[in-house]
Amino acid sequence: MTPPLILWFRRDLRLDDLPMLSAALASGQPVIPVFLLDPETESLGAAPKWRLGLGVEAFAARLQAMGARLILRRGPALAVLQALIAETGATGVLWSRLYDPAAKARDSAVKAALKAQGIRAESFAGHLMHEPWTVQTGQGGFYRVYTPYWRTVRAIPVAAPDPAPARLPVLEHWPISDRLEDWRMGAAMQRGAAIVAAHVQVGEAAALTRLQTFLAGPVDAYAEARDLPAEPGTSRLSENLTYGEIGIRRVWHAGLAAFEQGRAGAETFLKELVWREFSYHLLHHSPQITTANWKPDWDSFPWATEGPQLTAWQRGMTGEPFVDAAMRELYVTGTMHNRGRMIVASYLTKHLMTHWKAGLDWFADCLIDWDPAANAMGWQWAAGSGPDAAPYFRIFNPATQVEKFDPKGLYRRRFLAEPSRTPGPEALAFFDAVPRSWQLDPARPHPRPIVDLAEGRARALAAYAARGGEGG
Repeated sequence: MTPPLILWFRRDLRLDDLPMLSAALASGQPVIPVFLLDPETESLGAAPKWRLGLGVEAFAARLQAMGARLILRRGPALAVLQALIAETGATGVLWSRLYDPAAKARDSAVKAALKAQGIRAESFAGHLMHEPWTVQTGQGGFYRVYTPYWRTVRAIPVAAPDPAPARLPVLEHWPISDRLEDWRMGAAMQRGAAIVAAHVQVGEAAALTRLQTFLAGPVDAYAEARDLPAEPGTSRLSENLTYGEIGIRRVWHAGLAAFEQGRAGAETFLKELVWREFSYHLLHHSPQITTANWKPDWDSFPWATEGPQLTAWQRGMTGEPFVDAAMRELYVTGTMHNRGRMIVASYLTKHLMTHWKAGLDWFADCLIDWDPAANAMGWQWAAGSGPDAAPYFRIFNPATQVEKFDPKGLYRRRFLAEPSRTPGPEALAFFDAVPRSWQLDPARPHPRPIVDLAEGRARALAAYAARGGEGG
């Protein structure tokens, strides 16, 4: 028999638009799809780990429908892959690249060890349109500002996506697999899983439907509607892109076709896809962005790292309606509207003077669409310590923001129970999703604001002035 290749799936749970798979099929060898619960994956926060488990389950069903299997194994990646190679006689391991520091360290070690054994070990693009090291400034460096990055990237062609194969060359005898349910990937979600489950859309088919639905109508108003949290104005593809349930090249070319047809919001949509690329560009060239201030001169800034104000923010009990509605959306749906993300991040880091890392870690535990690059860049951008020039001009006022982006109060009523005599199901679901130990009760009045907005702004500005500038 022809020896097989191991396809190591991670955040690429699809068959469409997958360079790794195209390369494997070109070899003519049988393939063994594998997913590993290794220490790096075990370390995921509660919500992303639970959602990843749902994605693995859906992908396994997709493979089974094609007569293949997804082999599940638990343990350190190198040891598990070496064991599978010994069991199956596989001559190679192929995977799609990841870019966070932990994944890069793991993958480099695996590649070096397997090559030393004479095993083919090869990584492929697939998570991004442009590998981070391929986009350079005129001086050969990396971009630190989005707009010039966008100008460069929009002129670089993106390869057309490869279609999903009609069949897979598979083994006659499969290696033993773990049972997904034994991994208990959703254990840390506790009772919140049942609430968030109503809002997820899992797998390749769901992701493609989301894209098609968005491009069939909402894309036309996207430039404006994407800032209105009460409106269905976004694609909501971040959930699926996070786990690779749809290929970014597929999304780009669909958006580009809409742009070429003259669809009004298509260019803004394409810019948002490139914003995602930019976050990975920064992550690759400055990996410390996930743990330390991107601008080192912020290391002495007097942020708090704990305390009752942080707890109130985490629980959606700050007394600021826009902030609390957004935080409660997070617990009910597993995601948060992008406008809400900017508001809650600015409020935490500016009005509450709390370290961005506390917010980053909380999002990493609670977001089903958690992305290491986007989360890090977003939090540092909001805090002023990241790739942005003027945090002085970006202390968002939640009160004025809500007047502008939720003038009718639809978003607040959807997720805040206390101000209403007849709260809706999602507003009440928040109290069923959060830990019982928080002892929250929808019958109690909404708390008074924990900080006066004007005083919070003044305190932030004074701190910026004390460090020698406006935060730049």
